[in-house]
Amino acid sequence: MSIRIASLHRYPVKGLSPELLASAILEKGQYFPGDRLFAIENGPSGFDAGQPEHQPKIKFLMLMRNESLARLKTRYLDEITTLVIDEDGREAARGDLSTKEGRLAIEAFFRRFMPAELRGPPKVLTAPEGFRFTDSRRGFVSLINLASVRELENVVGSAIDPLRFRGNLHLDGLKPWEEFDLVGQVLTTSSGARLKVTKRIERCAATNVDPNTGIRDLAIPKSLMQAYGHFDCGIYAEILTGGAIAEGDSLMPEQAALALE
Repeated sequence: MSIRIASLHRYPVKGLSPELLASAILEKGQYFPGDRLFAIENGPSGFDAGQPEHQPKIKFLMLMRNESLARLKTRYLDEITTLVIDEDGREAARGDLSTKEGRLAIEAFFRRFMPAELRGPPKVLTAPEGFRFTDSRRGFVSLINLASVRELENVVGSAIDPLRFRGNLHLDGLKPWEEFDLVGQVLTTSSGARLKVTKRIERCAATNVDPNTGIRDLAIPKSLMQAYGHFDCGIYAEILTGGAIAEGDSLMPEQAALALE
């Protein structure tokens, strides 16, 4: 088994567009760097930054119900803590999320952009230290097997952009659905980073939305259940040992690596 990292992505704001990375530095016990740092509250959610607890994603703007978000292209500039939102190829909003004024600018944009979909005032939430706005309580790093996505294309009879699954690492080298066999195993990289695969990822209606057009054009969870008897595509992993990872790096199950020594 030769697993290769085909690409890396982060999603700084829950529900908004991905950012392609060339590399990333993983830290023990932490989330994927720069991922799900922020969320847009869709009316009062009860989230308390002083005592953060995992909240259902329906309390935030997200693709499962708000497919129009896919029409926006966003980028987060770490150095100046600023979110930039492009709509129809032009910059529509910009705000420094570390300041009240910057957050208000982003919130004002969403009030204009999707008023009919708001249950209350939109509010930018910032994840406190040690917390992220992931769908799963322990969704530290998400991995997508590209072979499984290609196999699923045969089932639905259409091309499927892997970005529908909003994963951090896209993997080549596995057979379709072979990633499920990795649950409970530890994957290692040449840098010494170690990832323990913890569970499969159950998919929701967010995957039905084309990440480029915002059109709800497929029925991914339904297709998964009809063809395979489950809603799963992708796996979660926890970071046991930190290290640098990059596009093209190899991952190897730890037991297999020991057998080669």
